Amino acid sequence: MKNARLIEQFLGRLASAEEILGLFELLPEHSFFVKDRRGRFIALNRRACEYCGVASSAGAIGRSDHDFFPKRRADQYRQDDVAVMKSGQAIVNRIESAPEVEGSPRLVMTSKAPLRDRRGGVMGVAGISRQVEDLRAPAGTADAFAQVMEHLHSHFHESLTTEHLARRAGLSPSQFERRFRRAFGCSPRQYLMRVRVENASRMLSESEQTVSQIAQACGFYDHAHFSRTFRRLMSVTPTAYRKTRRPTRRV
Repeated sequence: MKNARLIEQFLGRLASAEEILGLFELLPEHSFFVKDRRGRFIALNRRACEYCGVASSAGAIGRSDHDFFPKRRADQYRQDDVAVMKSGQAIVNRIESAPEVEGSPRLVMTSKAPLRDRRGGVMGVAGISRQVEDLRAPAGTADAFAQVMEHLHSHFHESLTTEHLARRAGLSPSQFERRFRRAFGCSPRQYLMRVRVENASRMLSESEQTVSQIAQACGFYDHAHFSRTFRRLMSVTPTAYRKTRRPTRRV
């Protein structure tokens, strides 16, 4: 309690929060944002502005995810924001699709925390994210996964087991899974499924292959397995997703 009071007194003396928020401009690989209870952006750093497609934070402040991102992704981000504000609990190191066009194979690791007013009420959320690829640099736990992650992203269509990936990392399966969860917030299997679905989304939008062909090309057992996994992660079937991305052309 004493420490909390000290922090509050110190921060209360700040002339402007801009001095603290400005530090996030020094982290170009990280996206930082603050939103109010209605989901409107209150602050963003340069990387977050790039995701939104605006030249500066002035182009995003007062607007929401639905003004910049595909509806399904914006709905997902909003759902997470509401969950954080209702529970008062942070989301830590969530692996999710990058906030860009649907079908992008890129993933980000996102953390969100509730922001409280002086009375203790939740007044919004603050979040930070970085691309999963950025974690491949030799640093701590990520160092052990550098070559493994490159292999996983390049060979996602192959039969990749935790045992196989663990051998490439020079670890036992239990060590590998434990460290993977600590680094990325999910199991190797869950991560692989997300990578496969993201690549499948891109193929559904851009290629003329059938759903079954895409399922096979992305490493799924069969059409049914692909459809179940795709629907669980994207909240829509592969066929319905393709229709929304590629409307029937009139002859």
